[in-house]
Amino acid sequence: MPNAKKKSKKIEEVLLRKRESIWKKATKKDIDTFFKYAEGYKDFMKAAKTERETVAKVVELARTNGFREISEFKQIKPGDRFYEVNKDKMIILGVAGKKSIDEGLNIITAHLDSPRLDLKQLPLYEDGETEIALFKTHYYGGIKKYHWVAFPLAIHGVVYTKDGKKVSIEIGEKAGDPVFIIPDLLPHLARNVQGERKLFDGIKGEELNIIVGSIPVQDEDVKQKVKVAVLDYLNKNYGIVEEDFVSAELEAVPAVAPMDSGFDRSFVLAYGQDDRVCVYTALTALMELEKPDKWCLAVFYDKEEIGSAGNTSATSYFFENFVANLCMMCTEQHCGCDVKSVLERSKALSGDVDAGVDPTYKEVHDLNNAAKMGYGIVVTKYTGVGGKYSANDAHAEYMGKVRQIFNKAGVAWQSAELGKVDEGGGGTVAKYLAMYNMDIVDCGPAVLSMHAPLEITSKADLYHTHLAYLAFYENMD
Repeated sequence: MPNAKKKSKKIEEVLLRKRESIWKKATKKDIDTFFKYAEGYKDFMKAAKTERETVAKVVELARTNGFREISEFKQIKPGDRFYEVNKDKMIILGVAGKKSIDEGLNIITAHLDSPRLDLKQLPLYEDGETEIALFKTHYYGGIKKYHWVAFPLAIHGVVYTKDGKKVSIEIGEKAGDPVFIIPDLLPHLARNVQGERKLFDGIKGEELNIIVGSIPVQDEDVKQKVKVAVLDYLNKNYGIVEEDFVSAELEAVPAVAPMDSGFDRSFVLAYGQDDRVCVYTALTALMELEKPDKWCLAVFYDKEEIGSAGNTSATSYFFENFVANLCMMCTEQHCGCDVKSVLERSKALSGDVDAGVDPTYKEVHDLNNAAKMGYGIVVTKYTGVGGKYSANDAHAEYMGKVRQIFNKAGVAWQSAELGKVDEGGGGTVAKYLAMYNMDIVDCGPAVLSMHAPLEITSKADLYHTHLAYLAFYENMD
């Protein structure tokens, strides 16, 4: 019997998939590395609260690390670092490889937009009964609307005036700045107005109105005294008038800086980690490359949270045109079919987050196929909703390649799907790159409180996502 038990134990060790927390085997040196990497990540996230700000921060870091705008090159040679920005909301970066571009690219994508509240085109109004001025908003992406009430908000964005001048606005982040808030109804009076509503409808879209002022102008001839006072403030400080809101993109985002969470500081708490966590980890991996064998790209899209619609999204031809330009800059002859061939030979990771298991709500997951915090990057073979509808479903051959690369590089990884069958689901940009006959799979860290104003990631997962992306760039053939 003892020999039989030893044999069974050996069989178990060989055959069973082993999953354990990164923290269990982490040395002090490992933990120091995780924490140091997280500090850089927090600095990035502090500066990147909108898609425009994220692109600007990516450009800043890229140029510091030797990247130049593609227009600065006449010809691209192995090791060259380049980038191109699309309308300040999308960016592609790359490092030229030693092999011919005809052999395909190694690509990591991510999206840099996050759920938020957008100000309406004419947002400012005064409530005549209470004499309070407010901004009306339209929520962007999938949110629980009740999360955004009674929570400090900052206003970020740009305004183009009637003469075409660009005005950048950021209010609510610096010490001494005012912050903004959507008031909630006190429980004493909410029983009939909110109490009978379902949780998701506890706050309605048209109730997401931000208080912006209450001091009126001292002029009896003015009817909307508080509204005019707010407009006067905006005109004196930013040179804008009410009509300028029509040519503005102003976003209300959490007025909270990234911070450590937990007694052990093992988590990062920050706004917009879906999906700027993958932007940062893909960027840092790309910046570590010198002369990779294959050409490597990082493609950071906008508009993923609203279905990838628009010319800065994954459905835009900007990416395809960018690759076409690369082909012209590194080969003597070029035609449209070369681009399609290059893309078809390319391999990609769709950097996007998955849902971590919340200890309080484990019932929404199939725990054998769910992502745990601190267990490494999550490989999500398929996405989609209700029978994999609208999914990218990666092929077994490609899953095998990715798995081999991660195992060889010592990357902690896990496989998961987004909730039980018919319980949840979602989509990513993967299916849009798969249209080129390109192999691609979703791959990113687990997140708790996804799409809430503040999301949670593990510092161990952050660093192993960086390692995973670096291993993919260097080893995918």
